[in-house]
Amino acid sequence: MERNRREDAQPRDNFTEKLVQLNRTAKVVKGGRRFSFSALTVVGDHQGNVGFGFGKANDVTEAIRKSVEKAKRAVVHVPVKNGTLPHEVTGVYKATNVLIKPAFPGSGVIAGGPVRAILEVAGYTDVISKCIGSRNSMNIVRAVFNGMDKLMDAKAVAKNRGKTLKDLWG
Repeated sequence: MERNRREDAQPRDNFTEKLVQLNRTAKVVKGGRRFSFSALTVVGDHQGNVGFGFGKANDVTEAIRKSVEKAKRAVVHVPVKNGTLPHEVTGVYKATNVLIKPAFPGSGVIAGGPVRAILEVAGYTDVISKCIGSRNSMNIVRAVFNGMDKLMDAKAVAKNRGKTLKDLWG
């Protein structure tokens, strides 16, 4: 049975897209003001895969489309353990520090703005976070992803310690 090439060319993904920030800038030219837009979006599949993208264009829809496309190309996998993080982590980017801690089941996502968007599309249901320093959306997103790079899953920790998962968790 021969497959249609167009079906194979389209990516089969079930990513949720969230717009974190939409910014309008104005350039003053001879005829008046010329507006352009920048969009910061986050995509995720609620199963530990999440990415972010930043796009600029002269109209809103094109800026959002570009940022979503870039976000889908920059997807990373993060460990999700029972809807929360495996351990506490701090992400740093320039003047922004983001502290992300695991929470008990039923706590919900206690986070604001960009951090909430990232954690929800990643698939976390019980997390506590605090932003310290700069509140710039782009810096916060980059700090969260810096922290997520530091996350270790249980298998990696057990392997590094030279133990089995059963020895580690009891």
